[in-house]
Amino acid sequence: MPRYCFLLQVRPDRIDEYRARHRAVWPEMLAALRGTGWRNYSLFLRPDGLLVGYVECDDLDAARAAMERKEVNARWQAEMAPFFAGLEGRRPDEGFLVLDEVFHLEDQPGENNDA
Repeated sequence: MPRYCFLLQVRPDRIDEYRARHRAVWPEMLAALRGTGWRNYSLFLRPDGLLVGYVECDDLDAARAAMERKEVNARWQAEMAPFFAGLEGRRPDEGFLVLDEVFHLEDQPGENNDA
């Protein structure tokens, strides 16, 4: 299963509200994510607002395109956009920086996944 990690920057003055919004994500948004192939999706937030996302999906570009066709995603992205710095007019789901994976323990030679 391909794994993807991405970065965004939450505005420091909006961190508390950003956390609160993610304690109550709309059920239809959660259903859309699941229905478009987003699995094992997590967000991690540093105190200075650096947001690290992790998701597993068959094809990130296809999963993002499928979400783009969901009406709930357009509403969610519009509400979330003011929380982020550095998007230059892009929606958060268009502006995140995907990182290259350089190491995964389970992919190493001789690795016994049962240990």
